[in-house]
Amino acid sequence: MSTSSTVLGFGVLMFFAGIGIPIMAALNGGLGARLASPAAASLILFCLAATISAIVLTFTGWPQKPFAGIPPQYFTGGLFVAFYALSITWAGPRIGVGNAVMLVLLGQLAAAAAIDHFGLLGAVRSPITVQRALGIAAMVVGVFLARKV
Repeated sequence: MSTSSTVLGFGVLMFFAGIGIPIMAALNGGLGARLASPAAASLILFCLAATISAIVLTFTGWPQKPFAGIPPQYFTGGLFVAFYALSITWAGPRIGVGNAVMLVLLGQLAAAAAIDHFGLLGAVRSPITVQRALGIAAMVVGVFLARKV
């Protein structure tokens, strides 16, 4: 597979993952509202996600590398996923899924720019250039124009 087709494939994958984020927010927010418990809705979400991940691992195989020796911070991603799921499940029905997701997008833009610029958490370093800063600024303006909070 060529590099351009690999990039295109990952681009399509992430586009559909992006489509799933507001759908998940709306569905989980609705479940949390119907249960009167965002925490219960998030628990259901994570149980389903854990089950699906276990099924995928069954078919793809467990990691061959030992868990020991991996720096502890690499195991904390679940904290951010839990925070996201709980907060979007709670806030989405109150401020609107679109507003909630757009504000999440602003946070993602800021964090992604900082992580890439400084090469944080083992990420490939990609300094912020003037062109990149203008692109991020345009996205921020677009987020505000798309949603009125």
